[in-house]
Amino acid sequence: MNESLQTSYPGFAGGAVLAEQRNRVLRNTYWLLALSLVPTVLGAWIGVSTGIVAAMGVGMSTIVFLVGAFGFMFAIEKFKNSSAGVGLLLAFTFFMGLMLSRMLAAVLGFSNGATLIMYAFGGTALSFFAMASLATVIKRDLSGMGKFLFIGAIMLLVAGIANIFLQSSAMMLTLSVIAVGLFSAFLLYDIKRIIDGGETNYVSATLAIYLDLYNIFQSLLAILGIAGGDRE
Repeated sequence: MNESLQTSYPGFAGGAVLAEQRNRVLRNTYWLLALSLVPTVLGAWIGVSTGIVAAMGVGMSTIVFLVGAFGFMFAIEKFKNSSAGVGLLLAFTFFMGLMLSRMLAAVLGFSNGATLIMYAFGGTALSFFAMASLATVIKRDLSGMGKFLFIGAIMLLVAGIANIFLQSSAMMLTLSVIAVGLFSAFLLYDIKRIIDGGETNYVSATLAIYLDLYNIFQSLLAILGIAGGDRE
């Protein structure tokens, strides 16, 4: 039957194969993304428990974060076609959880800190499901968004590094609000790329979506901590 379909309708058969490939990449991406939460939580727990990141100081922890994050991302892309790529990705998510521990510890210092963390997690999950659902119904090509989103991310990174020295809560709040919108758009763009067949490697796809979600969660946590933290 399949041979008959391929002979009579080669375009149909080719389209079915491509659709199955895209579904497989998306499915593997979601599984690996779910798995990546385990080392992230473990890294965050160790960081909060030991205070290792807080002990580094703001300047040193920033340098460690930038060097470590970009080093891991380079290595993951280099080995994305092998099992080493998966191992590096999971190590990266542990590192990212560890680096998030400073903010988590600060939020947990509020009397409602645990609630704020749950709100941030819920908001991140809501953003993911909303963007994933939207990506399945949008028919237009979103590939042109990529360069604008990348420029926006670079500008946000530069402003964030500047605010490390300025220590402005108002600026941090503003940048966090912008980051939620920017990385939600990135999330839509990255998921749509997989659906459209623009990304065929599930390790790279997982890395992109993980970074989107990480930044959304971190930004929501900052917003909630600044606007809703209760020290009483």
